[in-house]
Amino acid sequence: MRNLEIGLGLFPIEPPRRIVEIVKSAEELGYSHIWMGDSQVIWREVYVNLGAAAQATHRIILAGGVTNPLTRHITVTASALAALSELTDGRVALGIGAGDSSVETLGHQPATLRQLENSIQQIRGLLAGEQVATERGNVRMEWVNIPPIPVFIGASGPRILRLAGKIADGAIILVGTDPTYLKQAMECIRQGAESVGRDLEATGFKYICWAPCAISTNGSTARDSVKAHVARVMNRPLPYTLSPKDQASVSDIARDYDYSKHMVVGTKHGTPVPDHLVTKFALAGTVEECREQVRRIADIGLHQIAIIPHTTNPFDRLHLVRTFAEEVIGHL
Repeated sequence: MRNLEIGLGLFPIEPPRRIVEIVKSAEELGYSHIWMGDSQVIWREVYVNLGAAAQATHRIILAGGVTNPLTRHITVTASALAALSELTDGRVALGIGAGDSSVETLGHQPATLRQLENSIQQIRGLLAGEQVATERGNVRMEWVNIPPIPVFIGASGPRILRLAGKIADGAIILVGTDPTYLKQAMECIRQGAESVGRDLEATGFKYICWAPCAISTNGSTARDSVKAHVARVMNRPLPYTLSPKDQASVSDIARDYDYSKHMVVGTKHGTPVPDHLVTKFALAGTVEECREQVRRIADIGLHQIAIIPHTTNPFDRLHLVRTFAEEVIGHL
């Protein structure tokens, strides 16, 4: 528990000045990473917010949480990361996945795993100052001269988890918060590494648990606040099989899921989420309940728990961020 980092997944649903206030406070509270959501239709622009946050912070690592290789060309992502690295003296990471709401709100399909893998290798090459082959010919960013930027793949399904084990520096694991669920995801990652003869421990690979979070004196209210996010997790490919009864709930979620209200508190697509599953997919409840939920996963080999704060009023998120750091983590 002593070495377990806490990160903050932050969707830019408020104006940049407020986002900067939250990031600055998170740094003061001991959070190690900011993972900023990248979904151009429903949220504010990620790199504007990260650049503004960079000017107001000194230690915290800044990253997209997560971008994709479809809505941003690889050269756009590489250029943004390189400039952010220069601005922060290297306090940067790349969080990337196949594409979720940023792609779905445009009516497109997520990237294939082959596209994702190729894009990661190309971005790495560009950030290393190398010449990279693209669909329009060879490209090199002559001006880039920065330290290596770690790559974290956002992953839920077994195939993308294995890909993370093969090529990434870490995985942002979105499979729930139950120890059994997380262990099965971590096993998929290890399988991917073993398939290419890779030693994850030797490479410093990082396991990050992506955890919807809500805290209230009324535990039931808190659990209701994360149901829309839990619905999104349940509606993804997962490295385990839910019970037939819970799988029926997934069918209801899929029928009603509205990407224009992606993970918004109180939306219809969260209604089918069974109460008994909320604490298997989120850190939610009273302070005491959240402490116990963190205890369950603190010693299974994770390097970071990244919470995503959910409140009915977005302005209350900073209070939740502070409560988690001081009242949950601070008392363990």
